[in-house]
Amino acid sequence: MSLHSSSRAPIDWRFSQVFGERAPGEELQDADIISAIEFDKRGDHLAVGDRSGRVVIFKRSYASNELYSQSQLEQLDSTPTLHPEYRYMTEFQSHEPEFDYLRSLEIEEKINSVRWCAAPNGALFILSTNDKTIKLWKVKERKLKKVNALCPDPHVSSENALLAERSFVSETEETSITNGYQAESGEKVANQSLSSQGYSLEIANIGYDARSSCQRTYAHAHDFNIHSISTNSDGETFISADDLRINLWNLQISNQCFNIVDIKPANMEDLTEVITSAEFHPVHCNMLAYSSSRGFIYLVDMRQSALCDHNARILQDDDSHGFKSFFTEIIASISDIKFAADGLHILSRDYLSLKLWDLRNESKPIKVYKIHEHLRAKLPELYNNDAIFDKFDCCVSGDGSHFATGSYSNLLRVFSDGSGSKEVFTIEASKNPNRKSLLTAAPRARRTSLSNLARGFYRQVHENSFSGSNDTSCDLSSKLLHLAWHPTANMIACAAGNSLFMYYA
Repeated sequence: MSLHSSSRAPIDWRFSQVFGERAPGEELQDADIISAIEFDKRGDHLAVGDRSGRVVIFKRSYASNELYSQSQLEQLDSTPTLHPEYRYMTEFQSHEPEFDYLRSLEIEEKINSVRWCAAPNGALFILSTNDKTIKLWKVKERKLKKVNALCPDPHVSSENALLAERSFVSETEETSITNGYQAESGEKVANQSLSSQGYSLEIANIGYDARSSCQRTYAHAHDFNIHSISTNSDGETFISADDLRINLWNLQISNQCFNIVDIKPANMEDLTEVITSAEFHPVHCNMLAYSSSRGFIYLVDMRQSALCDHNARILQDDDSHGFKSFFTEIIASISDIKFAADGLHILSRDYLSLKLWDLRNESKPIKVYKIHEHLRAKLPELYNNDAIFDKFDCCVSGDGSHFATGSYSNLLRVFSDGSGSKEVFTIEASKNPNRKSLLTAAPRARRTSLSNLARGFYRQVHENSFSGSNDTSCDLSSKLLHLAWHPTANMIACAAGNSLFMYYA
């Protein structure tokens, strides 16, 4: 992987697909807003979580291979590169709203994060979490088939045929599905029975059926809201992180976990920072990184100590630009981090910028891409409106040469390594980018008490509105917060409200 190429041709991004696009004037329901996106390791499946606690899974479709005929392929100099296309596979209700009677606390069903696990025997395993509970789900897809015709053999007498039909019905009764449909597993039993009784069976494939089941529930391990989960490269463990602690779990054990990071002070008044994101190293199963509200990235090795936060390497930007304002610590808070595939670089996103770090250089990032620099003069208004607390995701391409994040007005911004901050691809997340964006009232961001305590202040929220009609030249009510990059192709899936947009290059 080359992260230091001096010149690279800009990528031309094009619209691929959209799921759940709203019609003009259609009201956006808060429950339908997408809150998490994740591709699996091969890119064959895409999981999407929303505020209502649902997880929707899309599967890659290879029907696009039929776009070219055999004669067209023979005329081409090389086989065309086809971008991945996806179809709806299944969905399930992962979490329900709960109430903690001991703390008199309502627990939302909103999906905060989804992560794919190793998939043995063709089954899919996925972790999903809300504020307090993590669940492991198994999704299994089966072919659905239907009996089109049951033809008796002419050499069999009518009396024997009647007996054979009764025998067939009794033997296949348990494997049948309503309206004559049956799963692939029952077909073999039926064929064996009919062949011995002089019948021929015509079966047609009618599609696929995916079933989901909760395998394990990991609960009662976090006092504060879970914001991150990350699966390990060993295929056996994963971490979950809240504002003050990171726990290590084994996928097979749901009633026990190990606390590996604890930054809770003896006196909560001494709290200076909170954990904002956590991610396992893509190669080394003993290493992980987590970010903080002070703009630091901590790299820890679980082999050195049982409690990893005492022996962490710290990546921090020493260039503070001299002047510090009331909002300096707020905009320095890192909302998301992602490892590059080589394991030597980390991409981080704070409110104003996207930064690329080299683990061999702890003093400063090697690249800084400005995202919201034009909003720096509007920080007081953004604070009053809570927009300054919006948490934007970031993602990195499989080869580590391109980086993406979201912005206001549902804008997707893609940067290329070596291109500098001036060359950037920007497009509105819409099927028709030139169309005027739909103005809807976005839900207000919640400030956690820990976040305010860590910053050392609390202030009453003002109710004055702040939309795209002012001089910030962007619509703050529509924001592209969540996105994911395909692991092997130049494809990005991003969420704008309740709509899932996909772009390819």
